[in-house]
Amino acid sequence: MDLKDKEQVGKNSSFFDSFKYAFKGVLTAFQEERNMRSHILIGSIVLILCAFLDLTINEWLWVLFSIFLVVIMEIWNTVIENVVDLVTGDTFHPLAKKAKDMAASAVLLTAGFSIIVALIIILPKLWQILF
Repeated sequence: MDLKDKEQVGKNSSFFDSFKYAFKGVLTAFQEERNMRSHILIGSIVLILCAFLDLTINEWLWVLFSIFLVVIMEIWNTVIENVVDLVTGDTFHPLAKKAKDMAASAVLLTAGFSIIVALIIILPKLWQILF
């Protein structure tokens, strides 16, 4: 539910409404956040690459887990940034900066985790193909 949905202030009336607003949130993050688009693009490239590699089911699970985790963390980062901006407005506050920096660090660490997963799973398979 976004700010334009002023007529609704309580719970969603149906499961479909909940799904609709959740999907709208993902779409908003994709449209408004450059980093989200970057994560989706890189994740898509990795998935296309993995389709040509002989991954086991466990390897697929680790790759998918790491991609989805980065996307989820980027959404949480955006949520935290928006809430902090809502509360502080145009005013600088050191705690607001701390919260935003820590939220961004969660995305950074998760992206690092994804790179480690790629190095462990994808790199050896590419190495075998190329050399």
